[in-house]
Amino acid sequence: MPKRRRGIPASELAARRRRREARHDRFENLVDQALAGIPMPFAAALDEVAIVIADEPSPAQRRENGLRADETLYGLYDGTPRTAWGADDVPFPNTITIFRLPLEGDFPDPLDLEDEVRITVIHELAHHLGIDDERLEELGVD
Repeated sequence: MPKRRRGIPASELAARRRRREARHDRFENLVDQALAGIPMPFAAALDEVAIVIADEPSPAQRRENGLRADETLYGLYDGTPRTAWGADDVPFPNTITIFRLPLEGDFPDPLDLEDEVRITVIHELAHHLGIDDERLEELGVD
């Protein structure tokens, strides 16, 4: 019986990997641009948070935020807002996570994607600064 190769040829896998890395690099650059555009004194608050890029919300994040199957998140702030800090607080990492796949899926146009990444970064940083969703809506950043 003749042997047959299974799977995808190594050259095709390498090409797919390069395309995926290029797409990830472009998205990471959009996040970097959004962060670089934040003015002082707000930019100083970025030293207090880790910026994470993930493909999509984890099952735990979806559960914790009460998302239905047809809902997703573009970004998520996890931590203690500055307005809630106390002298006796034990510091733990504050994170802003930006979710690549929902953003790329909902904003296929590169300029729209750039705008929405910027809005998402600002929105999540605002949560770190103690601004809630209701106030963000009032300010037009929603």
